Amino acid sequence: MRYLFTLLLLCGMQSFAQKEHSNQCSKRNLFANQQQKSNNLNAAQIAQTNQYDIHFYALNLSMTNTSTDLAGYGEMQAKSVVEMDTLVYELFSTFTIDSILVNGLSVPFSHINSIVRLEVNFPAQTEFTVRTYYQGTPPDAQTNPLGGAGMTYDTSPSWGNEVVWSLSQPFSAYEWWPCKQSLTDKADSCSVQITVPASCMAGSNGILENTVDLGNGKKRYEWKHRHPIDYYLVSVAVAEYVEYNVFANPVNAPAPILIQNFIYNNPQTLPNFQADIDETADFMELFYALFGPYPFEDEKYGHCMAPLSGGMEHQTMTTQGFFERTLTAHELGHQWWGDYVTCASWSDIWLNEGFASYSEYLMLENLYPGDEITKMADVHDNVMSQLGGSVWVLDSLNEGRIFSGRLSYDKGSAIVHTLRFLVNNDSLFFAALRHFLNEYASSTANGLDFRDDFSAQTGIDLTAYFDQWYFGEGYPTYSVEWEQIGDDAKVIINHSTSRPNITPTFTNPIELTFSRPSSPDTTIRFDLFSNSDTFLIAGIGTISNEITIDPKNWIVNRDGTIAMTDPSAVRTEKVLDLDLYPNPFEDRLMVKNLQQSGQYELYDLSGRKLESGFVYPGQWIMLSELHPGNYLIRVFIGNKEIRKALTKKE
Repeated sequence: MRYLFTLLLLCGMQSFAQKEHSNQCSKRNLFANQQQKSNNLNAAQIAQTNQYDIHFYALNLSMTNTSTDLAGYGEMQAKSVVEMDTLVYELFSTFTIDSILVNGLSVPFSHINSIVRLEVNFPAQTEFTVRTYYQGTPPDAQTNPLGGAGMTYDTSPSWGNEVVWSLSQPFSAYEWWPCKQSLTDKADSCSVQITVPASCMAGSNGILENTVDLGNGKKRYEWKHRHPIDYYLVSVAVAEYVEYNVFANPVNAPAPILIQNFIYNNPQTLPNFQADIDETADFMELFYALFGPYPFEDEKYGHCMAPLSGGMEHQTMTTQGFFERTLTAHELGHQWWGDYVTCASWSDIWLNEGFASYSEYLMLENLYPGDEITKMADVHDNVMSQLGGSVWVLDSLNEGRIFSGRLSYDKGSAIVHTLRFLVNNDSLFFAALRHFLNEYASSTANGLDFRDDFSAQTGIDLTAYFDQWYFGEGYPTYSVEWEQIGDDAKVIINHSTSRPNITPTFTNPIELTFSRPSSPDTTIRFDLFSNSDTFLIAGIGTISNEITIDPKNWIVNRDGTIAMTDPSAVRTEKVLDLDLYPNPFEDRLMVKNLQQSGQYELYDLSGRKLESGFVYPGQWIMLSELHPGNYLIRVFIGNKEIRKALTKKE
C-alpha cells in the first residue's frame, strides 16, 4: 500500500496532481494516530475462527458513488477443520443484520462488538455456507474508534468526481463486509456483484462476467475472481467512469494480458494520464520476465481511480489516485509480492512492501537507466535519517509502524538490493526469486521462509544477514586505513554501527574502488567478518588516498575516514562476541561469552510475546515446551541487546 511515498517525486507536476496530494496528509496522519489498531478479536475468538477454512466469498451489494451506505449480503463458503459448536466471524457493530442463513436455513445469532456468533453443529470436515443479509453505513476515520476507512466517500480535489471505494488493509475488511480476517486463510475465489446507479460503474477483482441493466436507473456489475485471495485484497470502487483498455504482450505469455482501466468520466482525465497508463504494459512485460508469469494472466490487471493519495494493490485491479511510473510499478509489483504470495503476518510486511518498492527500482533500472541511481541514493538517505529501526515489525497491531515508509518500504527495498549484491549473479538472484514465488504460490510466507528458500537456491547462508539487516537495527559507517608495501597494499576496513547496543557488527561484503595514478581504477570486493578486518592486496601497484567505499551504493552505509595507516593508532575495540547456541536447538539455549546476568523475551513470528525470563552466565534457557518452528529472541545484557532468529528442531 502506498500513501505518502511519491510526494517528493511529483512536486514538479501540474497543479491537479498537487491538489490530489493535498489529501495525502490526512491519510498519513490517520496512520500516525492509530497507535494500537486491533484486529478486533481476542485470542479465544481467533482460535474459534481457526476452526474453519474459507473457500469462497460472495458479495452482492447495492451502492452509490455519493454515500458509503450499502445493503445486500455477504456469503462465506467454508469447511470445518474440527468439530464445531460455535461459528465466529466479523462485521462492524453499526451494521444492521437482517438475517443469517446457514445452508439456506435462517438461524439465530448474536452481533456484539462487531463479533457475529452462531451456534452450529458441524462435525469435522463439514462443508457449509453462511449468508449474512445486512445494511447500514460503514464507519469512517471519525466515527470508528479504531481508525477506519474500510469504505470511503470523497470527491477528487483534482477532477471533482465523487467516488466510493474500499480499502481494507490491514484490519478494515469487516468495516464493510462480513468476513474472517486471517492472512493465512485465503479464499479459493470470490464473486463481487455491485448494483449502482446507471450513470456509474463498479470495479472489482477478476473478470467482469456480466453487466445487467436492471431498469429503474440501475445496473449490476458482476465480477468473478478464480484465484486464491486474501481478505484485505477484495475490493470495490464506484464512480462515473469510462473504460480504457490496453494490452501487454510479455515474451512467452500464452496470450496478450488485458489491462482494464476505470478512469474518471471527464473530458481531460484520460488524455492527461493516457501515456502513463499505457506504460503499465511495459512494466507488465518487464516483471513477467523478472518475476515469472503474471499470476492472474487468465483474467486481467487494471486500475480504478479514487481520490486517495497513492494506490492500493487490490488483486487484479489496483485502486489508484493518479498515474506516475514509480507508483504504478509499485502497485503492479504487488501482484506478485503481496497478492500472489502474501505475508503470513503483518510483522513480515517486508515481503509485500520491500519487494514492491524494489520493483520501482527495477523498473527504472531497465526502462529509465540512470534514474535508479538517484532512486537508491534517496532510499538510503531516508533509511539513515534515523539511527535505528528494524525491517521486521515487532508491534504488528500498529498501522503506523507496519506501513513505515522508512523501514517497511525503503529499508525493505534496500536490503533486497543488498541481497542482490550478496548473490553477485543476476541470473541466479532472479531465478531464486522466481523459485520462492513458485514455492509459496497463492499462499502466505514469512521472512524466514524467504530466507531459507533463497539460501537453498543460492547456496548462501543468510542467517547472519537476516539477524543483522532484517531483525537487527541501524547501519554501518566504514573507515579505511591503508599502507603501501612496494607493489602490494595492506588495507584495514573498520566499521562502527549506528545502533551498536543492538547490532554491533555487519558482516556483509563491501566493495572498495582504488584510484591508481598510472593505471585504471580497480574495484575489489572484500568479505567482512568483524568490526576490523585486515587484507593484503598483492600486486595492485601504487594507490592513492582516493578510495571510494561502496561505489555502486549496494549497502546502506555512511563513509568514515580514509587515510594511510598510522602505526601508533589505536585499533577498533573488539566487540564482545555475544551469541546464542545451539541454533537450531532442541530444548535449550545458552548465551555464549555471557559475563553478567540479563533478561530475555521470546516472540513468535507474528510479534506475539510468548515468554520472558532471566539469563545467567553458564546457565541454559529452557525452552522444551515450545513447538518446533521459527522464533525471535531478544536478550538484554546491561545496555546491549542480542536479537536473533531461532529455529527449534522437529
